[in-house]
Amino acid sequence: MRLVVFFDLPVDTPAQRKDYRVFRKFLLKDGYLMLQESVYAKLVVNDGAAGSAVQRLRKHRPPSGLVQVLRVTESQFSTMEYITGNRESHEEIDTMEELLVL
Repeated sequence: MRLVVFFDLPVDTPAQRKDYRVFRKFLLKDGYLMLQESVYAKLVVNDGAAGSAVQRLRKHRPPSGLVQVLRVTESQFSTMEYITGNRESHEEIDTMEELLVL
């Protein structure tokens, strides 16, 4: 399952720009990958993990602006079509495969 976070935050004042930076850093630290400038996605293993991630988003939400979360299955996410650009520019590891270290 994927969580896709969309946000539109005001950046008119220095305080608002700081709120934007703090929220973006939280997303990156919490494991979200940037899909577009204000669109981030995170891979979660089940509904429980998704619920916990949404609770963390609520806890770290900025004081103003709009933040939305969409839950999609991995099969739905994989049907995303790239109209312009391509996936090659993202080299982050972003799969459900587990790493086995012997």
